[in-house]
Amino acid sequence: MDLKTPLYDAHLEAGGKMVPFAGYTLPVQYKDSGVIKEHLAVRNQVGLFDVSHMGEVVYEGKDALANLQYLLTNDFSNLEIGRVRYTLMCNENGGVIDDLLVYKCSEEKYLLVVNAANRAKDVAWMTAHLFGEVEFSDQSDQFVQIALQGSFAKEIIAKLTKEEEIPKKYYSFTEQANVGGVTCILSRTGYTGEFGYELYCKPEDGLTLWHLLVETGQEYGIIPCGLGARDTLRLEAGMPLYGHEMTEEITPLETDLGFAVKMKKEDFIGKQGLLDKGEPKITRIGLQLTDRGIVREGADVYFKGNKIGQTTSGTMCPFINKACAMALVEKGIVEIGSPIEVEVRGKKITAEVVTIPFVKK
Repeated sequence: MDLKTPLYDAHLEAGGKMVPFAGYTLPVQYKDSGVIKEHLAVRNQVGLFDVSHMGEVVYEGKDALANLQYLLTNDFSNLEIGRVRYTLMCNENGGVIDDLLVYKCSEEKYLLVVNAANRAKDVAWMTAHLFGEVEFSDQSDQFVQIALQGSFAKEIIAKLTKEEEIPKKYYSFTEQANVGGVTCILSRTGYTGEFGYELYCKPEDGLTLWHLLVETGQEYGIIPCGLGARDTLRLEAGMPLYGHEMTEEITPLETDLGFAVKMKKEDFIGKQGLLDKGEPKITRIGLQLTDRGIVREGADVYFKGNKIGQTTSGTMCPFINKACAMALVEKGIVEIGSPIEVEVRGKKITAEVVTIPFVKK
């Protein structure tokens, strides 16, 4: 039986088409809008997402930082309180167990946000690698997470929150913000390529906060958005998705996430594995069709008749109105502008290599 988020009733009221996803029943789209309209609302106005299926875990104690330094690929020794940092969590071979966000709440307390489908796996891995004076807790069921994304998100939050409680910088947050009377973590983060916030509150406050944001956002054209638009938005923004652009067999360096891997750190799980592999032999590219059709994941990619890799994600990107995809291909074979072919249902269609992100705003 799939779980329901505390916002389930709000989705039904809004006409959400509910589907199973990562152990939850969530809206893929809403009957009065659909994926394209929801996508464009975020790009042009503002949209609202229920992302309460995401997992949240907390490290607290004298050795919390030491645990993160060893467990994760990025460096958190210089992370300031109130800031957020993207990172990977690797296995011993350098493959990606998950990608996640780390929030520094105090010198000895960190909140980590993990992918919903990986929650159980991540918690087991984290628990198995604890050391020293640290308390670890899975607090996923103690949060509702709502993403308010789009250029008018700023105006909506400004109507509900004191100026000094609104995070100003990208990847910063306020741990105890009062948003229209609801206490929540208010974070300048998102997964759409747009300006926006993510809000974390208690489950019992979730519906109140959701309806408050919907009501306040009416004058700005706000609409609820489902999983479909969340995926097309992140792809159009060139953002990788776990299970597609990265897996336990694909390393961060092979999928262009080296910025979040600090090899100069003394040690972390997967460092030796990455060193043993040497220079990556594959890389992530963006491609845009020059032919008719849509490319999905798992399509073979060819250059001058030779197979060089496979697509990892693909769709029609509504804002730019182009069919785009990301692919993992042999490194050093193609460059921006290179003509390539992608095999779709036994037929090769033409495309060209383009820069990521696909949307330029």
